[in-house]
Amino acid sequence: MIKQLSEHPALLLLTLILLLSPSCRNKNVNTAIPVIAKTPVTAGSPVFRDISDTIDFPAITAYLKKNVLKSSITGVIESVSVIQGETIAKGKQAFTIRTREASAMKNNQPGDSALGFKGVIKIFFPQDGVISTVSHQTGDFVQEGDELAVVADSRSLVFILEVPFEMSGYIGLNRNCSLLLPDNTRITGKITAKLPEMNMQNQTVRYVITAEKTSKLPENLIASALIVKESKKHVQVLPGPAVLGNETQTNFWVMKLINDSVAIKVPVRKGIENSDGVEIIEPLFSTTDKILVSGNYGLPDTAAVIVAR
Repeated sequence: MIKQLSEHPALLLLTLILLLSPSCRNKNVNTAIPVIAKTPVTAGSPVFRDISDTIDFPAITAYLKKNVLKSSITGVIESVSVIQGETIAKGKQAFTIRTREASAMKNNQPGDSALGFKGVIKIFFPQDGVISTVSHQTGDFVQEGDELAVVADSRSLVFILEVPFEMSGYIGLNRNCSLLLPDNTRITGKITAKLPEMNMQNQTVRYVITAEKTSKLPENLIASALIVKESKKHVQVLPGPAVLGNETQTNFWVMKLINDSVAIKVPVRKGIENSDGVEIIEPLFSTTDKILVSGNYGLPDTAAVIVAR
């Protein structure tokens, strides 16, 4: 047969091609290296600290003490010495009122000075405060007892806390709370009293919160009162994004690194949760354990990862 092939060179070449082709294909298949995709992630460690669960309710600034400045006579207002919003001191002159009789004599006998009767009454503020309302201006005719102005005692500014009746069990007198103002400033307050009447429209129970550093706050400012619902000391806490859950939020887990490139799924039991972190009741991790904080969503039970440094 070899002799026959040697007599036909073309047949010999075809035979060699057929013999070598399968070995080349097998060699190419065997030398292919599989590529494993790695997900970029970041990791953090558990910490042990205090944590609390808070609820927030609206709290509105209001003056508890307001005094109404009234006219002591019937007459015409000749001058007004205050404006709304002004801070006044006790004893400052507020209004000048000319009696009705004196006004009539002045109009009928302007040149007669023999009578020597002016009939001008000056009204003074009885205490320090802030002018909340000015009810009359120069030239107005007022009766005896009419309201001239309302003076708010600046030391009586408090926060009125509005709490739904069904949640009033979380509120206790003489308890401290935190007040968050619209500009994100936090001040400390204390629940000092419970008002006897509910807000009929909103059906809320109203409490009085006294706080420091309220002298520069306006009335009717809406703040958030943060009331502690539950608190624990020195517990295991992880960042919120580290804890994953199913669609019904009945099962929770974290992805824990077992080496530099592999993370595994570890079921956990949650406790108190707030914007600063989540309490992990079980299992107990070490402070040196690395838990995925980002890039962990959608990973399988065992995942290849690359940790960002």
